[in-house]
Amino acid sequence: MNSRPHESAVAHVTGAAKYTLDFLEPQGMLVAYPVQAPYAHARVKKLNFSAALEIDGVVHVLTEADIRGETHIGAIVHDEALFPKLIEHYGQAVCWVLAESESAARAGANAIQVEYDVLEPILGIAAAEKAEAFLTDEFCMTRGDAKTNLETSQYRLAGEVFVGAQDHFYLETQVSLALLDENQQVIIHCSTQHPTEVQTLVAKVLDLPRAQVTVQCLRMGGGFGGKETQAAMYACIAALGVQMTGKAVRVRLNRHQDMQLTGKRHPMLARFDVGYNQAGKLEALQLQILSDGGCALDLSEAILLRAMFHADNCYNIPNIVVTGRVVKTNTVSHTAFRGFGGPQGMVFIEDILARVALNLGKPAHEVRALNFYPLENAITHYAQPIPDVRIHRIWQELLETSQFEHRLHDIETLNSSHPFLHRGIAITPVKFGISFTTTFLNQAGALVNIYADGSVQLNHGGTEMGQGLHSKMQSIAAQTLGISHDRVRIMPTSTDKVPNTSATAASSGADLNGAAVRNACQALKERLAEVAARVLGVPSEDIRFVNNQAFALQKPSEGISWEKLISKAYLERVSLSSTGFFRTPDIHFDKVLGRGEPFRYFAWGACVSEVELDTLTGMWHLNRVDILHDCGQSLNPLLDKGQIEGGFVQGMGWLTMEEMVWDDTGRLRTFAPSTYKIPTLHDVPHDFRVTLLENASHEAAVLGSKAVGEPPFMLAIAVREALRHAISSLGNGTVDVALLAPSTPEVLLEAIENMKMHSSEIGIVKE
Repeated sequence: MNSRPHESAVAHVTGAAKYTLDFLEPQGMLVAYPVQAPYAHARVKKLNFSAALEIDGVVHVLTEADIRGETHIGAIVHDEALFPKLIEHYGQAVCWVLAESESAARAGANAIQVEYDVLEPILGIAAAEKAEAFLTDEFCMTRGDAKTNLETSQYRLAGEVFVGAQDHFYLETQVSLALLDENQQVIIHCSTQHPTEVQTLVAKVLDLPRAQVTVQCLRMGGGFGGKETQAAMYACIAALGVQMTGKAVRVRLNRHQDMQLTGKRHPMLARFDVGYNQAGKLEALQLQILSDGGCALDLSEAILLRAMFHADNCYNIPNIVVTGRVVKTNTVSHTAFRGFGGPQGMVFIEDILARVALNLGKPAHEVRALNFYPLENAITHYAQPIPDVRIHRIWQELLETSQFEHRLHDIETLNSSHPFLHRGIAITPVKFGISFTTTFLNQAGALVNIYADGSVQLNHGGTEMGQGLHSKMQSIAAQTLGISHDRVRIMPTSTDKVPNTSATAASSGADLNGAAVRNACQALKERLAEVAARVLGVPSEDIRFVNNQAFALQKPSEGISWEKLISKAYLERVSLSSTGFFRTPDIHFDKVLGRGEPFRYFAWGACVSEVELDTLTGMWHLNRVDILHDCGQSLNPLLDKGQIEGGFVQGMGWLTMEEMVWDDTGRLRTFAPSTYKIPTLHDVPHDFRVTLLENASHEAAVLGSKAVGEPPFMLAIAVREALRHAISSLGNGTVDVALLAPSTPEVLLEAIENMKMHSSEIGIVKE
């Protein structure tokens, strides 16, 4: 397919695009505002809201007493109280005030008096481990005999790697608008990646059948996983308000509230023990991963498992055991975030390989390449065969096009002569599995309607959050039907058009929904081909649809226009509406045994990053980035390159600057743009080269394409490794450099000082 701009590009840049908050406010609409607990762990003793009800404009205070159905929600386990009696994280909403204006609702919330019994919070992975506070059992994936081979390895290295949390920082915060229609149907306009889950949980809370709840998502102002499960809480509050008052209710979190109330990327700690030989080949690895799930389960189990799946990245480790467990702490319930645990797992193995290379005094890129999966008979540590190992090709092409070896030599020369400005360069690979690892989620539906004038209305179960999913669905429909894009209108995602959908997540939105759209269009084409065949006097199998017309192969000049064909089909009473359905075949996984084939295929890529580090201040600059990424046969190269660029920059932010800080009371201190730094245009490299792998069509996904939402995020690991290379140049390249993540200037300065101190002790410090 050809590159086309995003279907809403003009609306985005002109401000014409509408979001949930932009809907015309229904008459008499109420606004909900939370009363937040000032403790990370406490019991609610008493709640007095009489003063709030006296404030002009306050209509009602929502509490658990208002719930007719279930009082708890959750993605997998219903362990999240809508109105908690036990406070489990700082700022948790105790109750919600409904008022005629936001100012009245806020005043009402401030007037409510809450008495607490304050409890000691569990904060951090170490404290949870000590208290034996866990949300899951331990999981294990194993291959070979790690224990024996560790003992016989020529070299052995043990250590820890910690990676911190990350806030989604979508531009549009959590927002839901609920109302009743004339038939008492509950209608919810929601910024959500998973309308069906919102519908399901709202129905349970209201004690209604799901058919009486409709959830619609026009578009989101960003999601990144943060609206996969966590939008449901605020939709439930809005819907409950509607049920209690009969009036429309809107819930919208401001930025402070959104950062205080919503889950983050999971902080994770890895403990490793690795054995390797003189060449740098890994012989055995024991890896333990502990994930901070926060106060409730959410999707933490699946996220941990994906971290474990991706702890190999592109590397063939013959003897490996990976264990993992989710701990419970008194912070927000952490949730899905772009990569879904995969980034943490990849950071762990890349950190290990970098430190192995340093301890051997070998170039890191050579040690990485030495450990790649073989081209044939490759199999993962969870027993999934890898039939198409593309990293060797990508790696070699990128080394050549980026002039890596030449630049590495120049950088080493420069570093040897400059007193404090040091450069670093690194190349790192990505192998990312595509599919939901929970098998039943790998399904999607679509509804395509053709009207008698030839215009087409397309409904599918995926949601648009800026990534261009709707654009790709429009292209698939247009190409399949042989018509121009302007004849296909994308409709808002709605549970009354396509039911029982999965979340737009796991990088599977285009794969699943695209296949469903194509199947629906193929069914319509078959019906229309029979009509065209009768008109043209040829067999239906000879009919082709191209450029807004149908024609026979042997009579290409005697076609019938699309509009005439549709009119003819309508007059002949041929159905012009079709549903489509798709389920991913041949995937399964047994989490008890730690074995299976959870992924339909793998997306591959590699990145070269070059940085310049001021070793006096810890400040650095990203000079150049070269990326070669596998999108298969791209559905839209323009959109895919945008996803690669955006994913890379977001990944760089997580690993280098987006530091989330909770104090010793459990209060989040970085809950605003003033204290939480995300990358800006200034942080994007001036020289940013993104190339898609050519001749890469892949039969396992729709039209030969591959998913592109999450895999590019992990390409940013190259930035962290380039910083490590710059720091190591202060010594002789053989001194271990341990880095926390995010590697902020403070972290880098500490690593620099450690390097100088160690190098001085062995007489190699560079002044």
